[in-house]
Amino acid sequence: MTDKLSPVARSENMRRIRSRDTKPELAVRRLLHGLGYRYRIHRRDLPGKPDLVFSARRKVIFVHGCFWHGHDDDACPDRRAVKSNSGYWVPKIAGNITRDERHAKALRDAGWEVAVVWECQMRQPDHVRAELVSYLGPTQL
Repeated sequence: MTDKLSPVARSENMRRIRSRDTKPELAVRRLLHGLGYRYRIHRRDLPGKPDLVFSARRKVIFVHGCFWHGHDDDACPDRRAVKSNSGYWVPKIAGNITRDERHAKALRDAGWEVAVVWECQMRQPDHVRAELVSYLGPTQL
């Protein structure tokens, strides 16, 4: 299948896609801040620069886009197969998955707990809220 956009239009579209401060990430940050949790974002001294870092708890949260990080859940409505330029995208996404696993392992080996919130999960914020409160524990340590 060929791309619907011209190479210039596709390049412009891809240029606008952010790697941080995405809508799902901002939603998770607002939710947790509203519950009273305090955190640091994108700490460069940790593997993978986790989206949210709770240093005193030794816990991190990554907020992953379903397409970009290869969400492998059949129930995911955002899960979709690559339709164009699969020679580039299939290895690219497989590499992202491998990198994510490597970063999570490095964090766990360093004594951190790792959680992932998928973009599609943010469609049920009450469920995400309950899962994150269970993961993080009380707001005050």
